Amino acid sequence: MKAAVRSKYGPPEVLSIKELEIPTPRENEVLIRVYASTANRSDYHVLMGRPFLMRLFTGLFKPKRAVIGTDFAGQIESVGAGISAFKKGDKVMGFGGGFGCGAHAQYFILPETKALKCIVTIPEKLRYEQAAACLEGAFYAASGLIALNPKAGQKALVYGATGAIGSSHVQILKYYGLSVTAVCAGEHGELVRSLGADRIIDYKKDDFTKDNEQYDYVFDSIGKSSFAKCKRLLTKKGIYFPSNGLENIFLVPITRLLGGKRVGFPALKSYNGTLVFIKELVEKGRFRPVIDRTYPLDKIGEAFTYVATGQKIGNVVITMDEI
Repeated sequence: MKAAVRSKYGPPEVLSIKELEIPTPRENEVLIRVYASTANRSDYHVLMGRPFLMRLFTGLFKPKRAVIGTDFAGQIESVGAGISAFKKGDKVMGFGGGFGCGAHAQYFILPETKALKCIVTIPEKLRYEQAAACLEGAFYAASGLIALNPKAGQKALVYGATGAIGSSHVQILKYYGLSVTAVCAGEHGELVRSLGADRIIDYKKDDFTKDNEQYDYVFDSIGKSSFAKCKRLLTKKGIYFPSNGLENIFLVPITRLLGGKRVGFPALKSYNGTLVFIKELVEKGRFRPVIDRTYPLDKIGEAFTYVATGQKIGNVVITMDEI
């Protein structure tokens, strides 16, 4: 099988495509054949080993995992003798966590305990590459909003509304019945309106932090702003949600103690529950994945170079072989 392999932290150039043996699942494991994955922000941080604090989980000086990749769409290739929840041929998609599960390979293994938490079946209407684009970004957006449980009629602003997380925020907020203002480049306004945005702010022409509206929630979906800059946009009890958690998480208890406007960082309650929620939105026609570009596994370095520009629209999909 082919896999994107690295032996050290660093830029996309540290990745190389190698031929490895297809792993054999043990009694309590499932073997997944991957047809599509994504190159995303989570993967890029794991690839680079930044911020440095994450190396406490991924390996301090040398990465613990040679093959990265957080999300996947494919099928169950085989199962161990003790597995009953999955069977060969099941079409599945999943999110293996922000530190990766080894999905940038044509095959990889998950223990049943983890598979039960991070896998759902693919909605019938989706192709593999579309399913892969419903995962990492959508997962982060959905998990936060499920915990928040916003109310219809509230107002939200989404900064970075064309990214994988931002495009998901817009759609899920509309599902909950909120009025959504989206901040994006003007040329992408039609796309974002098609996702449900009620109002567009073109960041190339206007500074969204000087907007005269006030919002119950401000979502920085690309991690390029701050609570200090966005505070004036919030209502008296408004909440600012960053997507660069390590830099902002210390503000959560401080602003909560002070009362009023605050920084929020919803705790994840259920991997599987979030994935089921996303699947149901797709099946109801309330969520559609946004795909910018598709690269074959052999070009994964180019895919990450593009992701690093911070200009991707929605998701960058990696295909493993012919679909």
